Amino acid sequence: MTGDGGGAHPALPKVGEEVASPIRKGVPVVSGRRRPLLREVWHYLGPAFLVSVGYMDPGNWGTDIEAGARFGYDLLWVILLSNLMAILIQSLSAKLGIATGRSLPENCRAHFPRALNVFLWVTAELSAMATDLAEFLGGALGFSLLLGIPLFPAALLTGIAVTLILALDRLGYRRVEYAIIGLVTVINLAFVVEVSLARPDWGAVAYHSVVPRVSSESILVVVGIVGATVMPHNVYLHSALVQSRLPGSLQGGRDRRRVFLFGLVDTVIALNMAWLVNAAILIMSAAVFYRHGLPVASIEEAHQTLRPLLGGVSSLVFAVGLLASGLASSTTATLAGQVILGGFLDVRLSIWFRRLLTMLPALVVIGLGMDPLRILILSQVSLSLQLPFAVVPLILFTRRRDIMGEYVNRALTTALAAAAGVIIIGLNGLLLFQLLGGRF
Repeated sequence: MTGDGGGAHPALPKVGEEVASPIRKGVPVVSGRRRPLLREVWHYLGPAFLVSVGYMDPGNWGTDIEAGARFGYDLLWVILLSNLMAILIQSLSAKLGIATGRSLPENCRAHFPRALNVFLWVTAELSAMATDLAEFLGGALGFSLLLGIPLFPAALLTGIAVTLILALDRLGYRRVEYAIIGLVTVINLAFVVEVSLARPDWGAVAYHSVVPRVSSESILVVVGIVGATVMPHNVYLHSALVQSRLPGSLQGGRDRRRVFLFGLVDTVIALNMAWLVNAAILIMSAAVFYRHGLPVASIEEAHQTLRPLLGGVSSLVFAVGLLASGLASSTTATLAGQVILGGFLDVRLSIWFRRLLTMLPALVVIGLGMDPLRILILSQVSLSLQLPFAVVPLILFTRRRDIMGEYVNRALTTALAAAAGVIIIGLNGLLLFQLLGGRF
């Protein structure tokens, strides 16, 4: 995995070059002038928020609900540990994009043989399509629960809503970021309401957030939480999105260092918001379902059970949060597909055509009456298989000084990233083993 691209990659951008891509189109070029600190931070917020929705997508909801309903607050520490590993991996992805001016797939195309790149593209496309299918189904489920309509018309509404969000790109790509930030805010507010209604034991919440506790019964849920932490398409996507903050003409390394610093702030804020959402889902589940001895293990069951326990407001807010999660994650999954195809193969498809392609499988699945939960499980299998092919190249590239320059990883950073990668990949392997019927 160390071959170079030689002269086979004429379409690759040079470092600092403005790229005409679906991700960067319409983003205002970062100027060299200074702003007040808060305005400067706000200007750079966005890329990590688009990535963060993958960490609070409908698949994570199901895992968090099951963890809280079965084990109370015991597994809150797992969510915190998972978030710390996610911040590390995503910050490396952002750093790669900033240091090289290329996305992770573009770096693969520059440094790996063509045959390997085709293989990586196939695995990445399969995982992105499976993930988008599951997230699209999550949005449809949100509309279904909120409006009380069958899943198929709810899926059509989801397709329309996601298309409208993507259409904001015509007004400038920053508008798409605003829409996603707005949806993330809705998700967070939804669970502020849910947790306040649930009235959890805050002493137990604080204790179990930092004190590990695991049993033979909970190990599979631990594996599910950590195994679903880092998604391959998010690793690819972040390295592309962060380039929207690179000035068209960089003055030495000073501007690039500023982009890296504020990109790190963006990552920490966005992923910690995702951590708060996942923790809130588990806390709500523990305070309501575990406390009442209700073995709720799915999103639909949780929605149905909340109404008699906490009232109609709770079930309504839950459905709104789920809808926001499905719409946001489905939108970013479509963008990730563009990054993957363009990066590995230098092929550009209309984002509308790609949205249509990824809508059709979901409509077929729903039309045939297939179990949405089963689809979520299959998507997790796909992610488990593909994850090493995203994380390993990321670590290999960011430890090479000839690629990263002054942004090359320190030895400790590489060691921590490798450890996180081994843990995440290993637990994904265990999760895959269990999903295929294995026992341990």
